[in-house]
Amino acid sequence: MNTVTTKTTADPRADAGERISGKRLKAIFIGSAGNLVEWFDFYCYSAFALYFASSFFPKQDPTAQMMSTAGIFALGFFVRPIGGVLFGHIGDRLGRKKALMTSVLLMCFGSLLIACAPTYAAAGILSPCILLLARLLQGLSLGGEYGASATYLSEMADSKHRGFYTSFQYVTLIGGQLLALILLLVLQKFLLDAEQLRAWGWRIPFFVGACLALLALRMRHDLPETQSFEAARKKAKSMGGLRQLAQHPREVLLVVGLTMGGTLTFYVYTTYMQKFLRLSVGLTDSQATAVSAASLLFAMCLQPLYGALSDRIGRRPLLVGFALLGTLFTVPLLSAIRNASGPWEAFGLIACAWMIVSGYTSINALVKAELFPATIRATGVGVPYAFAVSVFGGTAEYLALWFKSIHLESGFYWYATAVVACTLIVCCFMRDTGAQSRIDAEARGQ
Repeated sequence: MNTVTTKTTADPRADAGERISGKRLKAIFIGSAGNLVEWFDFYCYSAFALYFASSFFPKQDPTAQMMSTAGIFALGFFVRPIGGVLFGHIGDRLGRKKALMTSVLLMCFGSLLIACAPTYAAAGILSPCILLLARLLQGLSLGGEYGASATYLSEMADSKHRGFYTSFQYVTLIGGQLLALILLLVLQKFLLDAEQLRAWGWRIPFFVGACLALLALRMRHDLPETQSFEAARKKAKSMGGLRQLAQHPREVLLVVGLTMGGTLTFYVYTTYMQKFLRLSVGLTDSQATAVSAASLLFAMCLQPLYGALSDRIGRRPLLVGFALLGTLFTVPLLSAIRNASGPWEAFGLIACAWMIVSGYTSINALVKAELFPATIRATGVGVPYAFAVSVFGGTAEYLALWFKSIHLESGFYWYATAVVACTLIVCCFMRDTGAQSRIDAEARGQ
């Protein structure tokens, strides 16, 4: 009796699919990790401002010191449109990978410059000038990072799970600030006292950030280029540039309109909230840091949940929900936080705010990427976004502190409400980019 042996062979198409999926996930992970490092470097300034403000701006009034540091924070945002143009050009002409590598290298240099900057007592007016230069370099870097990162993650993700995967841009963006706050907590609780932090300890995070940026640069060196970019480069005669961007005025205005309300509320509940808890609510330094860190961790967990939801119900319902609830509840929430009786109540209220704001943060980068063709995508996402962020996001902290300085703090709450209401109008009249994505249309050859 002969025995017939059956040989089982693997489906080569399944193997190829697994390899592509693994390659895609690895690229998304590395792109997201680099994004985390960039935002850690940038947010160290905000997280440690309470400690280094007196080194660069020797005034007696703490609110005046914070306004000075917030002013430089805002100026760092004003150069972001220039970074959006510069790195958008690199991303659309030379590749998304090259833009990502160049931006993280520039961030490394800016962090190192702050870490080594002399104090006002040692160098006089030169001290805040060096701080300003470092923040301008970091602003240029982030001006390019957002557009390049949003474009790269959107193009690498598959169509069915694009909302989920690209939400990790804000997971890592928020994670960068959370990492800065965790480092601050460790230094506050276990390693240094307040006097040591004010004297020299504030330099530590900027040295750490510079080292992490070099690590991110090495990781990004191995990133593959996206298929969307490669296909567009073969077909298109022209890639990127402001002249080509001018051919998409509706999309540019949509990006500005979406960003203005979203970025303002984002910076209210991130960079400004730590100072708000300390100066207005009356929490201690460590309590304000702990509440900010806990709320950021909560926000990180929300991003992929909202991103996955957008893959099921579309992008537009989340954006409309954010803008509508933001218009209705910004004043009540900020007023309630101002009158919070302790850190737990403050955390609960900020968590409620994040359940609203995450409707924007989780998918906003993807929505913008889905608006533009591959030939102009990095510039189209980065430039109008950077412009809106410089006007509405970068000034949020300074305006909030200014309203406080003139004893009209609630005026800022109403200003934020008005800006979010403008975004609501934009959201109500825009199409759902999930159903009409330029990325998917290009993949189908349309």
